[in-house]
Amino acid sequence: MTTRRLTTAQALIAFLAAQRVSRDGPPAPLFAGVFGIFGHGNVAGVGQALQEHGGLRFIVPRNEQAMVHSAVAFARQRNRLQTFACTTSIGPGATNMVTGAALATINRLPVLLLPGDVFASRRVNPALQQLELPGAPDVSVNDALRPVSRFFDRINRPDQLAASLLEATRVLTDQAETGAVTIALPQDVQAEAFAFPEELFAERVWHIPRPAPDPASVERAVELLRGAARPLIVAGGGVVYSEATAALRALCEQTGIPVAETQAGKGSLPYDHPSALGAIGATGTLGANELARDADVVLAVGTRLSDFTTASRTAFQDPGLRLIGLNVAAFDAHKLGALALVGDARRGLDELAAGLGSHRVDRSWADRAAAANRAWDDEVSRVEATGEGPLTQAAVLGIANRESEPTDVVVCAAGSMPGDLHKLWRVRDPKAYHVEYGYSCMGYELAGGLGVKMAEPDREVLVMVGDGSWLMMPGELATAVQEGVRLTVVLVDNGGFASIGGLSRSVGSDGFGTAYPNRADLAANAASLGAIAVRAGSEPELVAALRAARSADRTTVIVVDCERVGAAGAYATWWDVPVAEVSQMPAVQEARAGYERERQRQRPLLGGGDG
Repeated sequence: MTTRRLTTAQALIAFLAAQRVSRDGPPAPLFAGVFGIFGHGNVAGVGQALQEHGGLRFIVPRNEQAMVHSAVAFARQRNRLQTFACTTSIGPGATNMVTGAALATINRLPVLLLPGDVFASRRVNPALQQLELPGAPDVSVNDALRPVSRFFDRINRPDQLAASLLEATRVLTDQAETGAVTIALPQDVQAEAFAFPEELFAERVWHIPRPAPDPASVERAVELLRGAARPLIVAGGGVVYSEATAALRALCEQTGIPVAETQAGKGSLPYDHPSALGAIGATGTLGANELARDADVVLAVGTRLSDFTTASRTAFQDPGLRLIGLNVAAFDAHKLGALALVGDARRGLDELAAGLGSHRVDRSWADRAAAANRAWDDEVSRVEATGEGPLTQAAVLGIANRESEPTDVVVCAAGSMPGDLHKLWRVRDPKAYHVEYGYSCMGYELAGGLGVKMAEPDREVLVMVGDGSWLMMPGELATAVQEGVRLTVVLVDNGGFASIGGLSRSVGSDGFGTAYPNRADLAANAASLGAIAVRAGSEPELVAALRAARSADRTTVIVVDCERVGAAGAYATWWDVPVAEVSQMPAVQEARAGYERERQRQRPLLGGGDG
């Protein structure tokens, strides 16, 4: 057997550079590069290996959590077919990645984490930044990454690396299992040499299959859909990731079945398609939520069926409802007692279309969906209209949307804006809407926009962010300037946490603890980090700033002062946020009474026992 004597870190980097991935086309690199912040735990190992190899793009970010967000956003924009690795030193650098890892795993998006670790040999004990647990000397802070990783390993000897890398890459490329993958690297082991088998560094292609769902289950699903008077499709992120939007459109045009969309699935149909109901659930449109309430068969495609999608399990109220779950992950396909179709979304939709043949839904149901689509377009125009006084958040979104091209990508994650975007943003392109709502992580926006732009440089990227999220993690603005990545950032300053302020008021607490006593100068902050910073207080000023940003030589941050209370509101929906059962505050007592009424509509299972 031919071998190559390398350090563990050198072997790791050589392996990453040789990995390829393929689905429906020629192989492409699995890893687009490495984000890294060096310290004593990785500079002499992984850092030296990256410098010597030179075959992977290396980017220095400003924050460890943010670099994971950028890698995850990149992976999402590439439909989970390519990602970055992220390396940190031991200690705080490693634990800073825990939030990013949780976001990746919850959203089913691949990222490789390579944190440094304490000495495997224990000849230096305790090392700088080492956690000591009496009775558990094998535990380090990296163990905090275990519950938020789909795969976790610690390389205590160089000869463990090969097997670990193959298993880690299998998980990264498995569409049903993917998420954060962590390989912890003790700093002494990184620098140790070993005779690795030469075949470890040969180009390896990981083929992404399109598994077909069980034929008998497809037949049962076709029977349910044929017998349905009021069928509905709920399109999730899996429709986009599996590149199934054309198959979805063909199915709904063939059958007339209306389509509602989750946050990750928004854009599965163009917003003006007559079968498009738009957003569903707690942040849904009126039409989508009313048709969901009355639907008798629901086909959920590529969705986790989270509490926002199901309106905390109150969205579907037909007593005889049957649920069909089409998902590449069996865990998600079986949720809520669904008839499970475990397989690729595009393959499954094609097989359902073949089984349904010339079947069409009742004309009145299709017409109801088309009327709801038209009515919602009018409602969006009404809500987004500008008036006297400061701009509302909805007005800002409307202006930005009208100034955008169909292929521009809007990026957001937390606060009240994701709900408004889900309801109001008009989308024509399946990759034009990038709102992280599985973890809804404050601070994701700027780092996520960086990752999206790196994935598709020819698209304009519009980052929508509130002042609360901005102040969590503005440092990646400097990374965008450093890397020559041009973004347009619309920073809505409403003086506090508007989303939770609204939620607090809805449960009788009057927005307690959600306002900033003093506002920061956010434009000055953005300028200090190297961006073009402008203020816009009116529609003409915002339009002019957006147009100028498209031709600017670097990232532009547009700061807009907005009314603090300006979210679009809810439409025929509910979200389960428990209200204090005992309180001396009348508003809380009233909110609790309403909470008890809504809880009576919750349904723990929906599938009718077909699973």
